[in-house]
Amino acid sequence: MDVSIIIVNYNTKDVLRDCLESIYEQTRQVHFEVIVVDNASADGSVNMIKDCFSKVILIENSENRGFAAANNQGIKIAKARYLLLLNSDTVILDDAIRKTVEFADSHKEAGILGCRVLNPDSSLQPTCFMFPSLLNAVLLTSYLNNLFPRNRFFGREQMTWWDRTDEREVDVVTGCFMLVRKTAIKQVGEMDTRFFMYAEETDWCYRFKQADWKIMFTPVGEIIHAGGCSAKQMKPKMVLQLRASVLLFFKKHRTRLSYRVACLFMSLFFLLRIPYWLERAVSSHGTQKLGWQMARAYGVGAFKALFGWQALCAKNRQTPTSNSLRRQD
Repeated sequence: MDVSIIIVNYNTKDVLRDCLESIYEQTRQVHFEVIVVDNASADGSVNMIKDCFSKVILIENSENRGFAAANNQGIKIAKARYLLLLNSDTVILDDAIRKTVEFADSHKEAGILGCRVLNPDSSLQPTCFMFPSLLNAVLLTSYLNNLFPRNRFFGREQMTWWDRTDEREVDVVTGCFMLVRKTAIKQVGEMDTRFFMYAEETDWCYRFKQADWKIMFTPVGEIIHAGGCSAKQMKPKMVLQLRASVLLFFKKHRTRLSYRVACLFMSLFFLLRIPYWLERAVSSHGTQKLGWQMARAYGVGAFKALFGWQALCAKNRQTPTSNSLRRQD
């Protein structure tokens, strides 16, 4: 078995169908299996899979266990030498899976690989980014990264200046398409389930690098990624989840001082954006409800970040950081 394709699904039936169809239509000359882990969808996703894709290995959860935990379920039963973590809102183009597997075969030092990702309108989606740092937190809070995206300094975290046309080593590849070497997983361990959603791939890539595996990007394959289909169903909550996950990364991998400073900048990030959402809330353009929801969410985020987001520390078990691990060829 060359590759086990693991897809976590939560109420994305229609795009999941498109994703599965593209896998079977566009994946050639590699032996693969598809594992879908459904996080208690209520939109008929499970029945659709059973009716239309009999070859798919289906895991049905009775509750939404989150992205990391669900992927770990797929990892445990995967049979192939590579595991591909693939979002349900993606479409495979031009045999991208085979091409990425072949690239991985020729780069034994790579533990994780990502491919070129496009938006639905075929424009570039800037996947790959740097690990969280205090400098990047300052740029995010100041909004300078959005004002000057083509600048190598201001756009450093998301690498927005790079057109993704050449292969290179990076810090993180996004989890929408993440090809992982199974032998490396056996050394580094599975995803940390304390990251319910967001930053779990950042933590994983960091642990792989600590174990001397390379994280690589290659443009040999392309996919389309709609982006955020599950998260859009509960947007205010997911805004908080994203920032909480970033702070959890700081707490796990940076010094205590860095974590506290990051909390202060995150609180400021939320506070500076509340006036925008309040303006949306009192406007007459049909955005009042979302504006109030987001203003409230940002207020909650500012408060929680200021006081260290203590709930981050107690949730779930500790996962090894791999500080003592080194790559084994």
